[in-house]
Amino acid sequence: MTAEPLPLSVLDLSPVPTGTRPSEALHETLELARTAEAAGYHRFWLAEHHNIPSVASSTPEVMIAAVAASTSRIRVGSGGIMLPNHSPLKVAETFRVLAGLHPGRIDLGIGRAPGTDQRTALALRRSREALGADDFPEQYAELRAYAEGFPTGHPFAPISAQPDDVPLPPVWILGSSTYGGQAAAALGTGFAYAGHFGTLDPAGVIASYRENFQPSDHQTEPHVILALAAIVAESEERAQQLADANALSMLRLRSGRPGPLPSPEEAAAYPWSETERAAVEEWSGLVSVGTPAQVAADLSRRASAAGADELIITTNIHNPAERRASFTHLASAWSLKPR
Repeated sequence: MTAEPLPLSVLDLSPVPTGTRPSEALHETLELARTAEAAGYHRFWLAEHHNIPSVASSTPEVMIAAVAASTSRIRVGSGGIMLPNHSPLKVAETFRVLAGLHPGRIDLGIGRAPGTDQRTALALRRSREALGADDFPEQYAELRAYAEGFPTGHPFAPISAQPDDVPLPPVWILGSSTYGGQAAAALGTGFAYAGHFGTLDPAGVIASYRENFQPSDHQTEPHVILALAAIVAESEERAQQLADANALSMLRLRSGRPGPLPSPEEAAAYPWSETERAAVEEWSGLVSVGTPAQVAADLSRRASAAGADELIITTNIHNPAERRASFTHLASAWSLKPR
């Protein structure tokens, strides 16, 4: 008997292609969400990034509401809400509202990083003291307490996060290092590992999370979502052209020259230096590139090696129609059941 394929989901950053307005990327996200639901994807998560010209995903809570309203069955959530940028009370209120509007469909993925550079993080938090604080466990405990109650005598005990007849959605802690897995294990939450940019071997991080998982009132067993990057096209040649454009975008971002997502034609015309080519080769292993069958096989191998329970896929492709097609091709090769 053939084993059921792992659940497959989408992580969307609302990429901004060259020659387009950033607001157009938001509408393309809604189109992609409808495509993903129809193709049988399990979840659709929205990222939080700030001050990056190539992505428009700065307010996932707003996009979650829009995506959930534009679909009817797929789970929708944050991948993630960067908790240091927000007050726990505001997060509790926001996600209770979302859960009230869309019962049983909302996920709350939270992260410890700011999702941006230090200057922008300061602008977000409006406090130099908060910028340097490493108080994620305290923030998480406060967030959870708005749903489960504060200890007697706590100064926030009289505060009610409305609507208080709605539970907090399932919580996932995101991470690209060992810290995220350790936090998720200690706090008894699901864990999402950022394998699309994390440099550690996900197998070790995930194994540590499972071994150290402490059951909680809201989750009794460990559960891992592995985030991976993929670029799928009908031919290997086209897939590699799309991958070259993604590589140029990453090169610009990591060298302090961020800009909109370049086209394959821009990447082909770019005068790559040997040093830049070497850097791209180093990063290329983080992206599965090829035909639907090739990418599905590579993702399956990586999921098995890491010990993941689910996969969530992100892809940066300049042309929105080709980006949607990439997910549709992968869904077919993965044997997802259309809805």
